Amino acid sequence: MTFDVEKTRKDFPILSREIQGNNLTYLDNAASSQKPIDVLEGIKQFESNDYSNVHRGLHTLSVLSTSAYEESRKIVQKFLNAKSFEEIIFTSGGTDSVNLVASSYADEHLSKGDEIIITTMEHHANIVPWHFLRERKGVQIKWIDCDQNGKFDINQFEKAITSKTKLIAVTQMSNVLGASPDIKNIIDLSHSQGIPVLIDGCQGVVHEKIDVQDLDCDFYLFSGHKLYGPNGIGILYAKSQYLDRMRPWRGGGDMIKYVEKENITYNDAPNKFEAGTPNITGAVGLGMAINYFEKKIKEGLFDHELKISNYLHNQIKTVKGIVIYGEENIDSPIVTFNVEGQHPHDISTIIDNYGVAIRAGQHCCGPLMDLLGINASARASIAMYTNQQDIDNFIEALERSIALFK
Repeated sequence: MTFDVEKTRKDFPILSREIQGNNLTYLDNAASSQKPIDVLEGIKQFESNDYSNVHRGLHTLSVLSTSAYEESRKIVQKFLNAKSFEEIIFTSGGTDSVNLVASSYADEHLSKGDEIIITTMEHHANIVPWHFLRERKGVQIKWIDCDQNGKFDINQFEKAITSKTKLIAVTQMSNVLGASPDIKNIIDLSHSQGIPVLIDGCQGVVHEKIDVQDLDCDFYLFSGHKLYGPNGIGILYAKSQYLDRMRPWRGGGDMIKYVEKENITYNDAPNKFEAGTPNITGAVGLGMAINYFEKKIKEGLFDHELKISNYLHNQIKTVKGIVIYGEENIDSPIVTFNVEGQHPHDISTIIDNYGVAIRAGQHCCGPLMDLLGINASARASIAMYTNQQDIDNFIEALERSIALFK
């Protein structure tokens, strides 16, 4: 089936918006994607007709809300091919998911001197929680450096593993270089030495089909707002053998079975990790977004994205004065770059005048910026609704920006 990008664009109302008198060209999708009408209208319908708190009421609206909330959990389970819906935890986002693992699993099972291996490509969300453990418990962070294209030697990775290594946490796709490590190989290597693996799927889940059973990862996480869904909602998948051993991170209602003056009894997973009133609408909206996303996959989405990615990378290479990071990753939906003699913030601000939205800064990747020897960079990233005209608009605006500084 041939993917129809123009038909798809009509599903996203915001793409008809004008910025500074120009049609919007939205290329900041690695930060957050836009929402289709199916999700926007679905959320409106849910909140207008069926909303109530979940798990606690016997009245009609509570039953309907609970049913929609738990149905979304099953949608996520099927989407990731998890063994059980009980392995799916709703969180407030990818960052919250990493912190949950750090606080509920690592804090409980790692001791002073134990090691966590991560790569230099990681987002701050997959760095800072491990620093908290380093500060609090004396856990050691071991870094695997990469080159400018995000490649690293798997033999170097293997040599970094010692008897003290207790957790490995890696990105599925770099949000700067667009590189995709061989996570299956990393997981197999880690498991051969009895070490659990966490995969940060916030970028990768949007651009390739995920099967957590086939990967055999122990933890997998992503955010809803990058997957055409609401913000403030995320997913942590964890194997039941780990969830059973993890203490709740937050305390309150719904994560508890019994509360007495001298004793408490925790609920079972997933409830014991979802204290208080959850983001009900966010969870329901995420289920809607996944249903829409999977429909587009069947229509040939990934082939479309590959063509647009190649076009983006090939076109930006024609611009004079461009320095590209991850230049070899021409199949990646992300291109990160700088312009000689210009600050990326200036580039981003100027091309916004032409309706083009890109990202500029460190992209929450300080260690990678240090490795690349830069303070900041600009980044353009595609989504399912990106067409060739978007790329042409971006390149034209970029060249105009460069011309202003000559």
